[in-house]
Amino acid sequence: MARPSEPDKRLDLARRAALVLEREGLGISAEKLAAELGMKRPTLLYHFPTYADIVEAALVATLTEQAMVVMAEVERHTHPIDRLYAQLRAVHAFHHGRESRIVFLSQAIAATSGARVQEIVSRGAEVFEAFRKAAADRVREGIAAGIVAPCDADALVTTMRALTDGLMLQRVTQGIALGPSHELVWTHLLAPLKIERPNEALPKEPKAPPKKPKARRA
Repeated sequence: MARPSEPDKRLDLARRAALVLEREGLGISAEKLAAELGMKRPTLLYHFPTYADIVEAALVATLTEQAMVVMAEVERHTHPIDRLYAQLRAVHAFHHGRESRIVFLSQAIAATSGARVQEIVSRGAEVFEAFRKAAADRVREGIAAGIVAPCDADALVTTMRALTDGLMLQRVTQGIALGPSHELVWTHLLAPLKIERPNEALPKEPKAPPKKPKARRA
């Protein structure tokens, strides 16, 4: 079995360190954090000079893993509306039971990264903008192809993004089950926009020529 690369080892360390920070709080000393991770303080600081470095690396690792898992699920579908619904459900499934992790990382970024927060947010926005544009373009193509009802494609994708983030926050703060909300989104928002492609008519078998009536005997 191949040994993990240094970048992979660093990301794994960031994930484990972030879990300790989430549990113990950002006030934990570097010495105690290192001990929790089974290493010496200088080794920890070699990989991550600041807690901001830990949080940023953990957030990147989480979002990268999320993107891979979600896109694998989305790619199982071809209809633009089905893809939007699959993305909503896949994101929530990815974070199910550990929603507090992404909330903590987002809050920790704001608390530890100082002047770099805007840079980090802008970098993340660029990545999500590419996904948003691709999804909106698919919806527009679907409208042109007659498989999506006319609608504002950009507004639809933006609404789905807001629902994805907002429902996950409700899951964290209120502990609600997301199934009923998913069903409502599908029934009242997405399903009405989906136009099933009519089955192409099968070629009809040629009819046999009519039989000629037998001549009557005189």
